[in-house]
Amino acid sequence: MGALDQVIAGPRHLSTPQTSACTLARTWLYYGMKTAISIPDEVYEHAERLARRTKKSRSRLYGDALKEYLARHAPDEVTEAMNRACAEVGESQDPFVSSAAHRILERSE
Repeated sequence: MGALDQVIAGPRHLSTPQTSACTLARTWLYYGMKTAISIPDEVYEHAERLARRTKKSRSRLYGDALKEYLARHAPDEVTEAMNRACAEVGESQDPFVSSAAHRILERSE
């Protein structure tokens, strides 16, 4: 499990048998590190409108945005995910698709 997967999966300590459902729900909703950041007013206003439109809290919106940014800038994890997807799909046995892919690769070199 990569670092980004761990962030998305959430905290492990919340799955203990001693944790009540109420505590779990409350902790999960507010789980995370509090931080203060400075952003341009225009970005803040756009984010506020998007949060209202999508019915997300500001924290959830910023957290989702940061996760997406981190995923885009983690090339090793992206490559690994693409390799897994390709392995699941397998190679195409269609001669047309194979020929077209070969031609495209020749042009890109």
